[in-house]
Amino acid sequence: MSKQRNILVVDDERTIREVVRRYLEVEGFAVTEAETGPQALSILQDSQPDLIVLDIMLPGVDGFAITRRLRGNSDYKPLSAQGDIPIILLTARSNEVDRVAGLELGADDYVTKPFSPRELVARVKVILRRASPPEIESEQPLEFAGLSLDPRSRSVTVEGKGVSLTAKEFDLLWFLLRHPSQVFTRQQLLDQVWGYEFYGDESTVTVHVRRLREKLEPNPSKPNYVQTVWGVGYKFEAPAEE
Repeated sequence: MSKQRNILVVDDERTIREVVRRYLEVEGFAVTEAETGPQALSILQDSQPDLIVLDIMLPGVDGFAITRRLRGNSDYKPLSAQGDIPIILLTARSNEVDRVAGLELGADDYVTKPFSPRELVARVKVILRRASPPEIESEQPLEFAGLSLDPRSRSVTVEGKGVSLTAKEFDLLWFLLRHPSQVFTRQQLLDQVWGYEFYGDESTVTVHVRRLREKLEPNPSKPNYVQTVWGVGYKFEAPAEE
C-alpha cells in the first residue's frame, strides 16, 4: 500500500484553505493547514510535507521569505535540509515581475488567484508524480563532460561535486540530457517537463534554465551545457573534451 502524500496548505484566507483541503482530500491526499508564515515555519521544523501550496501574501513572514529559507538562500539554516520540497506559490499578483521573483527563489510553479481548485490539484499531482517518476527507475546514469545525473537517486554532480536541484530543475535537466543536441521551444519544454497545459507564461522555463546555469556552470553567462538557440529555445550540448 502506497504512503499517503501530505500537502501543507499555507494561506491566511480560511475559505481558500478549506476549498483546497476538500479538493485535495477527495484525491486521497492528507492536508495540513497553516494561516500565517510563522505557523508554517513551525510546522516545517517538526515535519516534512511532500509538497507546499504557499500563499505569497502572508502575515508575519511572507511566502517569498519561506521559499528563500527552504531553498537555503538565507541565514535561517534549520529549513535548508528540506530544500527539495516542491513549492506551488499562490499569488493574487498578476505582475510578471512578482511571478518571476518566486520562480527565481526556487518555487516549482505558481497559480494566480482566483484559481480553479481542480487546476491546482492537477498541478500538485503532476509535480509529485515527476518528483519520483516510475519511468526513470530503470534508467541508467547519464554522463557528459564532467556532468553526471543519476535518475534513480535523483542526484547530480559536476566534476564530482554534488549539486542541489529542486524537483523541477532536476526534471528539466534530465529531459534535456536525454535529448542531447535537440532544440526545444519553451512551450515544448512546458509540455514535456511540466506535463500539463500551462496557464501561465513561458518565463517559467526561462527562470528554471537560468537557475540551472547558476548551479551547473562556472560562468553562467557563458554556459557550457544548457545552450540558448536564439529565436527558438534551448538545447543541451556537452562541451568538447580537451
